Amino acid sequence: MEYIVIFLPLLGAFFSGFFGKLIGNKFSQILTSAFVSISAIFSILIFYNVLTNNYESNLIVAKWINSGTLNVNWSIKIDALSSVMLVVVTFVSSLVHIYSIGYMSHDPHKPRFMSYLSLFTFSMLTLVTSDNFLQLFFGWEGVGLCSYFLIGFWFKRETANAAAIKAFLVNRVGDFGLALGIFLIFYMCGTINYDEVFEQISTFSQSELNFVGINLNPINLICLLLFIGAMGKSAQLFLHTWLPDAMEGPTPVSALIHAATMVTAGVFLVVRCSPIYEYSPLALAIVTIVGMTTALFAATIALVQNDIKKIIAYSTCSQLGYMFFAAGVGAYNVAMFHLFTHAFFKALLFLGAGSVIHSFKDEQDINLMGGVNRKLPYTYVLMLIGTLALTGFPLLSGFYSKDAIIEFAYLKGTNLGYIAASVGIFTALLTSIYSWRLIFKTFHGKYNNPNVSINEMHESPAVMIIPLMILALGSILIGFIFKDLFIGPDSFNKFWKSSIFLINPLSTEHPPLWFLLTTPIIVTLSIPFTFYIFVKKTKIPSLIAEANKPLYNFFKNKWYFDELYDFIFVQQSKKIGLFFWKKIDGSIIDKFGPDGISLLIKKISNKAVKFQSGFIYQYAFIMLLGFSVFLTILIIN
Repeated sequence: MEYIVIFLPLLGAFFSGFFGKLIGNKFSQILTSAFVSISAIFSILIFYNVLTNNYESNLIVAKWINSGTLNVNWSIKIDALSSVMLVVVTFVSSLVHIYSIGYMSHDPHKPRFMSYLSLFTFSMLTLVTSDNFLQLFFGWEGVGLCSYFLIGFWFKRETANAAAIKAFLVNRVGDFGLALGIFLIFYMCGTINYDEVFEQISTFSQSELNFVGINLNPINLICLLLFIGAMGKSAQLFLHTWLPDAMEGPTPVSALIHAATMVTAGVFLVVRCSPIYEYSPLALAIVTIVGMTTALFAATIALVQNDIKKIIAYSTCSQLGYMFFAAGVGAYNVAMFHLFTHAFFKALLFLGAGSVIHSFKDEQDINLMGGVNRKLPYTYVLMLIGTLALTGFPLLSGFYSKDAIIEFAYLKGTNLGYIAASVGIFTALLTSIYSWRLIFKTFHGKYNNPNVSINEMHESPAVMIIPLMILALGSILIGFIFKDLFIGPDSFNKFWKSSIFLINPLSTEHPPLWFLLTTPIIVTLSIPFTFYIFVKKTKIPSLIAEANKPLYNFFKNKWYFDELYDFIFVQQSKKIGLFFWKKIDGSIIDKFGPDGISLLIKKISNKAVKFQSGFIYQYAFIMLLGFSVFLTILIIN
C-alpha cells in the first residue's frame, strides 16, 4: 500500500510527461488525477491504520549509499507525523488535479501541466516519508525544481519566468543552509539516519565546536542551519520574497504549492527534528521570534494588496508564521494541527479565487470586481466558508487550531511566550480585516469591471466546484473532529508517540476566560466593521491611507524588501559581474588569450601571403635564399 501511495504519482507524471501527445489531453488529465486520487485513498487508509492500530513501519525500497560510515537507504517511513503529511499532500493534490481539468481547459499544454503536478506530488511524498536527511534533501530539491517548472509554466510571460527564477534562487539560499546543517550532522554523528542521529544528539548538548576561532554549541548551529532551510521553503521573513511573485503560475499551482505542500515542508522539518530542537532553547527562541514577526509582517502587507491571489499568498505566509512560533514554544503538535486544518481552508480560498478569476476572464484586481455574489453563488458561499475558517470564526477549523497556538504560547509562561500570544491576537485581527476586505470587495458593493459585462458572469463548471465543496466540508469539520487527537491532553500517548519529542511536557492548564474569549470576540466584531468601511462607506479606507501615507506606502511596497535586496544583492552582483566581464574576461583573458592568439595568427598570415606574389623570379630568389641557408648550416656543422 505504501509503495502505491508513493509511486503512483510518479507513474502518472511519467506517462503524462513522455506520452502526453500520444494518449491525448483528456486521458492525461484523467490518468494523473486517478493515480493521485488512488494515492489519497490509500493515504487515508494508512492514517486510519496508524490511528487505530498504532501502525509504524520503515520499508526499505532500495539500498542507496553504502560508503564507510555513511549508510543510506531509500525508504518509506510511516509514523503518526508522516501519515498526517501523506493525507494532506495526496488529498489536496488529488483535488487540485481534478480542479485543473476545468481550470486549464483552454490551455494547449495540459499533459505537461498535469505531469508537473504529479511529479511535484511524488517529490513531496518522498520528502515526508524519508527516514534520513539525504532522502529528505532529495525530496526538498525535487519540490523546488517542480515549483520552478510550475511557477514558470506560462514561460512566454516574462513575469512568469522572472518569478520562477526568483523562487528558485531564493530557495537556493535556504537550501544551502539546510545542506550545511546535514553536513554538520554527519560530521558530528557519523550518520544522517534520523533514529541514529536523534539517539546521539543529547551527548553533544555540552560540547563545543570551533568554527573560524569561535566556539559554538553544535546543536545550536545544526538547528539554526536547518531552520534557514525551513525559512526558505516556508517563506519566512527575509527569505519570503519569492512567495507573492509565485502567483504568476496558474491558480491550481498556488493551491498546491502555497497552501498545503511545499511551503509546509519547513514546518514539517522543524517538527520532525524536534529531538534536536528540544536541546536548543536558543534555536527555539529564534524560531518563535521569526515566526511571530512573519505572521505580523505578512498580515500588514495583505491589508493593502489588491491582487486577489497575492492577498491569499501573504495570508499563507502569515499562517506559516503561526505554525513556526507554535513549534518555537514547544507546541509541535499544535503546529501540525494548524498545518492540517490550514491545508483545507487555504486550498479552498486559492481554488475559490481561481473560480473568480476564471469568471472575470483572468482579472485579479479586487478593485475591478464587486457585486457578483448572486452571479457566482457557489463560489461565494464556498469562499465565505474558507474565510470564516481562516479568520478563526468560532466552531470552524481555524478556530480550533489557530486559537490553540495562541493559547499554548500564553501557557508557555515566558516573556517571549506572552509576546508571541499578543502578536498572535493582533495578527488574528488583521487577518480578519484583510480576509473580509477581499470577500466584500470581490462579491459585494458595486460591479466595477469595465472589460467584462456583469451579464457575462457565470459560475465555474462542476469539475471546479465539487473539489471546492469537499474542501469546504473539511474546513468546517476537520478542526472539531481531530482536535482531541492532535492536541488533546493525551494526544502524545494516543497518537503522536515517538514521532514528536518533548523534554518538558506541554502545560495542561487552561488560560483565563478573558484570554480565551479575546480572539473570537475581535474576529467576530471585525466582520461588521469591515463591511461598514469597505461596502457602506467606501471612502473611509482611502481617507485612512491618505492620513497615514508613509505607513500605507511602507505596507504597499512590502516593507521595501524587494528594493532593499535589489540594492544590496542584485545591483552589486551586476556591478561585480560587469567588472569581471569587461575588465577581467574582456581586457585580460580574451585580449591575451583566444582574441590575442587569433590576432597574432592573423597578422602572421597577412605577412605570409605576401610571399605568394605570382612572379617566378621572386620564387626563384626565395628558393636560392633557402638553399644558401641550408648550405651554410651544413658547412657550420
